[in-house]
Amino acid sequence: MSDLNDLYQETIIDHSKRPRNKGEVEQATHSAEGYNPLCGDRVQVQLKIENGHILGIGFRGAGCAISTASASLMTEAMKGKTPEEVEIAFRKFRDLLTEDQAPAPDLGKLAVFSGVREYPMRVKCATLAWHTLRAALRGDPQAVSTE
Repeated sequence: MSDLNDLYQETIIDHSKRPRNKGEVEQATHSAEGYNPLCGDRVQVQLKIENGHILGIGFRGAGCAISTASASLMTEAMKGKTPEEVEIAFRKFRDLLTEDQAPAPDLGKLAVFSGVREYPMRVKCATLAWHTLRAALRGDPQAVSTE
């Protein structure tokens, strides 16, 4: 199991140091901001939705390694998805972080966050971008807070 944990840590470190989809989305149709007051993580998620699918997704902001890696991996996984598929993925991801169960097989690379459940204070770091994505899809004008 140590090899698997090492792989998970490498993936999180890679995405935190070289985040994918970090930056503005041209012609974004949806946007929301999120904030974790406990650690100071801030994120803005932008989307370009056409024909009911996410064609473009990106994020900006500053946060810890877990928060940045989560936003990076989330944007990769949610590109091309419908809002309904995002909601299903959010629930599976949240369950991965909060319930003692094996990762859903369709979570793919997002399964690297399974170890976060051992650190309850870090769950908010890992879910901040996800809550912000949901707010963007709903068109919520208020900034999302993890508190």
